[in-house]
Amino acid sequence: MIRRKRITQALSSTLALLMGFAWVPQAKSCTRAVYLGPNNTIITARSMDWAEDIKSNLWVFPRGMKRDGAAGPNSVKWVSKYGSLITTGYDVGTADGMNEKGLVANILYLAESDYGKPDGKQPRISIGAWGQYVLDKYSTVAETVEALRKEPFVVIAPALPNGQASSLHLSISDPTGDSAIFEYIGGKLVIHHSRDYQVMTNSPVFDQQLALNAYWKQIGGLTMLPGTNRAADRFVRASFYINVIPKTAEIKQAIASVFGVIRGVSVPLGITTPGQPNISSTRWRTIADQKNKIYYFDSATSPNVFWVNLADLDFQAGAPVLKLTLTDGKIYSGNVAKKFEAAEPFKFLSAIEK
Repeated sequence: MIRRKRITQALSSTLALLMGFAWVPQAKSCTRAVYLGPNNTIITARSMDWAEDIKSNLWVFPRGMKRDGAAGPNSVKWVSKYGSLITTGYDVGTADGMNEKGLVANILYLAESDYGKPDGKQPRISIGAWGQYVLDKYSTVAETVEALRKEPFVVIAPALPNGQASSLHLSISDPTGDSAIFEYIGGKLVIHHSRDYQVMTNSPVFDQQLALNAYWKQIGGLTMLPGTNRAADRFVRASFYINVIPKTAEIKQAIASVFGVIRGVSVPLGITTPGQPNISSTRWRTIADQKNKIYYFDSATSPNVFWVNLADLDFQAGAPVLKLTLTDGKIYSGNVAKKFEAAEPFKFLSAIEK
């Protein structure tokens, strides 16, 4: 009954958005969708839509790394329990990735994010380290939710290198198909945890996204789907297509179908809309095959999709940190696990007050 009331309230707000009475502009846009196939065929896809080149690179982190939340003397500290393969944003934060247990973390933009004011006592973490903290420490969605519900830190969100606000929310999924969404709204952590939460985009907040999707299910289906590049419309289309594509354990077909979904909600490179900064070009897409532990990367500026088989990476404690440079325009194809080179780990976005 409580959940129904929340959905009803959210639906009223969402209908107001549709009618143009209250549209919350976003600075950037992305989409994330989880494919639930037979025989534990679980695949998470996401697009990174950004108004400029986000200067992403791929990194491999081993177990046993000593970490710091990059937020001053009261930063949360931890040691990585699991190795991971990640994609950065500006090489100051983990934007996307999968750890060796198949847990996937996706960071997306959410204009409504409000992380609250730190009280000076609680440990702090830079938003650039938020996704990496999860990948380093946890193996399942349930484990992550249980731990983060206790709020072991407060998120500090300084400006990004381009000067814009780092207003972000986090989605995670695991090889069972379980999902969770983490948003900070009005200074409070809100967690949505269910296998049913397969899709996330940007504004409005997740409750309203669910209500909007329910609305379109009633009036749309195969006959009508919203077609704009706005986050709300992409949420509806991704939710529809991720559930109507064939459910198969044949991994090549499943990967191809999921690529079709995430490309279908992407924004062509160069597309901008005056006065609507929420519509940004898709810079890259990733697909994480969580059953076989393979991570696919699809750049908007490359003719090839390439991938990394995590089985070919060395995650042992003491192994070197590795980097695959994407910002020099080099074109990759096939399994690139052997093309990574040793590098000093990047530094998380500094959240130290000056």
